[in-house]
Amino acid sequence: MQNIPDFVLRFLKGIIVGIGGVAPGLSGSVLLIIFGLYQQTLNALGTLLTQFKKNIRFLLPLVAGMMAGVLLFSRAIHFFLGNYEMPTRFCFLGLILGTLPMVWQEVKKEGFSRGYYLVILLSAVLGTWFFTVNPNAFPQITHPNLIQSILLGAAVALTAIVPGVDPAVFLSTLGLYEAYVAALANLELQILLPMVLGLAGGAVVISLVMTALFRRFYTATFSVIFGIFLSMIPNMLSDRCRLGIDAVSALSLVLLALGFLVSFWLGDLEANNRRLRIWLATFRKRET
Repeated sequence: MQNIPDFVLRFLKGIIVGIGGVAPGLSGSVLLIIFGLYQQTLNALGTLLTQFKKNIRFLLPLVAGMMAGVLLFSRAIHFFLGNYEMPTRFCFLGLILGTLPMVWQEVKKEGFSRGYYLVILLSAVLGTWFFTVNPNAFPQITHPNLIQSILLGAAVALTAIVPGVDPAVFLSTLGLYEAYVAALANLELQILLPMVLGLAGGAVVISLVMTALFRRFYTATFSVIFGIFLSMIPNMLSDRCRLGIDAVSALSLVLLALGFLVSFWLGDLEANNRRLRIWLATFRKRET
């Protein structure tokens, strides 16, 4: 991987981040943290105009990869959710559970005291009320108009920038998820073009706000995010995802475990790869 140019790596990572923008259980911003690109992306968006050439050089391959990931995989995710909902949702649940240790490390990175547990608890309660107790606060929108399409883009920008805010749960609560996935899967330009305007404008504004919050209240901000992140987890499974003694349930549990292992491994890729190499070397010595 060391011989691959940086812009190619950013493009490939952007594809995976883009998948997180359409897959329930994944968060593009969490994936950016996993890849070590979150702060750079936030800074590049926040100073886009003041250091335009430098920032555009960094953002262009990443954003291109994200767009490719969204367009390439939205149709596949739309298909699997429609035809194999329970195994697909359990897989996504595993993916989000595997990111918890990494997000928790981010919460504690700049210092942590016991008072922040209360911040996490209150945020989780608020998130549970909004996303679980009152999930249908807004009516479902299947054919968004111009203003709704722009707001959809801004909402997607928020889920891409604020760590742990799952796009599927957040957009579903706003009544926009089905319209979002359908527009991507069917390339409905009358929705996608104004959505891009909302996405671009929202990304710049939200990145400026998040940069200011992280600069002044890093631990408090991440504690709020972590609490909301926890509150969204139960929403990964729908009412139709009920385990029983059958092949579908068995497959769902296997995918849950695989999803957890993949995201947990990615959470500290270098350290986990190092542990694997040490384990393999030890195993070979025992064999010989």
